[in-house]
Amino acid sequence: MARIAATLGDPQALTGLGARPVASAGPVTLGIVDGEPGFAEGPFAAGDLRAVGEVVLHNRAELLAALAKAGDPAPPETPDGALLLRVYARLGAAGVRAADGMFVLVVADGTDLVVVRDHVGARTAFHARSGSGTWAVSTSLRALRHWPDLGTGLNLAAVRSFLTFAYLPGDETLLRGVHEVLPGRIVRLRGGAGHEGTVREEVFWEATEAIDETVTADGHAATLRALLERATSLRLPQAEPAAVLLSGGVDSSLVTALAAKLHDQEVRTYSISFGHELPNELAYSGLVAAHCNTRHQILSVSGEAVAARLADTVALLDSPVGDPLTVPNLMLAEAVADDGMRVVLNGEGGDPVFGGPKNLPMLLYELHRDDPSPDARPLAYLRSYRKCYGDLPALLTADTLRALDGEPGPERFVAPYLSPGTMRSHLNRLLHCNLRTKGAHHILTKVERLTAARGLQGRAPLFDRQVIDHAFTVPPRLKLAGTDEKWILKEAVRDLLPATIIDRPKSGMRVPVQQWLSGPLKELADDVLLGSRTSGLFDPVTIRAWLRGEGALLPRQGGKVWLVLTLELWLRAYDVV
Repeated sequence: MARIAATLGDPQALTGLGARPVASAGPVTLGIVDGEPGFAEGPFAAGDLRAVGEVVLHNRAELLAALAKAGDPAPPETPDGALLLRVYARLGAAGVRAADGMFVLVVADGTDLVVVRDHVGARTAFHARSGSGTWAVSTSLRALRHWPDLGTGLNLAAVRSFLTFAYLPGDETLLRGVHEVLPGRIVRLRGGAGHEGTVREEVFWEATEAIDETVTADGHAATLRALLERATSLRLPQAEPAAVLLSGGVDSSLVTALAAKLHDQEVRTYSISFGHELPNELAYSGLVAAHCNTRHQILSVSGEAVAARLADTVALLDSPVGDPLTVPNLMLAEAVADDGMRVVLNGEGGDPVFGGPKNLPMLLYELHRDDPSPDARPLAYLRSYRKCYGDLPALLTADTLRALDGEPGPERFVAPYLSPGTMRSHLNRLLHCNLRTKGAHHILTKVERLTAARGLQGRAPLFDRQVIDHAFTVPPRLKLAGTDEKWILKEAVRDLLPATIIDRPKSGMRVPVQQWLSGPLKELADDVLLGSRTSGLFDPVTIRAWLRGEGALLPRQGGKVWLVLTLELWLRAYDVV
């Protein structure tokens, strides 16, 4: 298991990233970071280009055909990373756009270092530039953290963003001077004479609204069904059993049903239980497993297990995610890996692509909005997250608040997607925003890091590029039909699942955060948030009140404590003060 790294400038800088060199081309040195959970491969060559990558392609046949048509046929056994490099070298951004998969490709191109990140953000890459002018790129943020030439520290603006969203929604990281490459982009870090230190970004894919009212609802549903079958089929492992994470909701249930229909091997499903005394979806997941004839396993997760494993799990993430399901997600990955599986499918993507929960409050706000200022809509969006945005004046210390004066606010990450000129439909603006923020920087990155930590590939058919493209051709009234969320998605798979699954309202499992914090996690939370090693970012009076259950209404109070605890654990893991 390994990650990738590269430098432009000082050829000795790569060792400072903890990487071993594997190829050099002019001023660029490419390397591999051993011991990090990932799928690094390379080097690859195509003409004068050299590359390393973490690349999984789902549509190899299409790409091989495109190269043959362009007069540059590749052998059928060409590895995925080498194939993507040849596509990029021959067909450029248009070729990368035609690729379907999970990938980061880092290319030595003359005096430039080029980073290519997949359409939706299933794989992640970061870049930074040292004071001496050397560029560094890696899929491991930890490698950049320990790069001596960078001398980085804590990025306070990112702290505020994390507390607002429960993840980092754009290109900023918690490390000062380190930036994330955005999905659907080709980033060129310049090194030639007259260009040193400049960054050029090319967008090769973006969701585009193209509403087609000439097609009937049945027609849209039929097209979507065909695309869902294609997306699922391409992501199923070859000649081995398939695993699916099954919550019992519509999204994971439809992926399970499609896998069972399309796969020629056994399908195994995995669910989480926090105890039968709490609201859960086990009856629904069990119903789907029985209906689809899968081998079903329910994993019981205790608060004691979460307390024992939380710090190590947070340390696996390049950027913290304030999601109380992180430890259970890792335990699910371990259960799948223990069964000898290499690929696990999930139902992630249905909400941000087809209109799941949390859009209705923003649609109601838009209906009654009386504030014409351009900041009103993005600020309302931040408040709708119901995390710590409104608590920041009391939560952060006076010194932290002063240091944040003049720093750009987190609304800058959502404002471009919510502006009137992006899409005509406000629902589509919200979905686009969800796709590019929570989808890329919370859902997909969490899945990728936690599955990779156990040698698995986590694959999400509902985040398929063609599925997303079609979703933005569907009239909004077919995605949110009255108050019926994801209507078109449900209609596309209605024949595959029991009506009980399709037509029930979304409920979701209850994660007992408050019980954990007042029970098995109490000692850890007190030590991390009130002990001598705290970051000094948070007002201790507010933290003590929150730990006592004061100062905020339940159950949100537990979620807010969870955010702060997760951040402090991440800062410890990365030795950032």
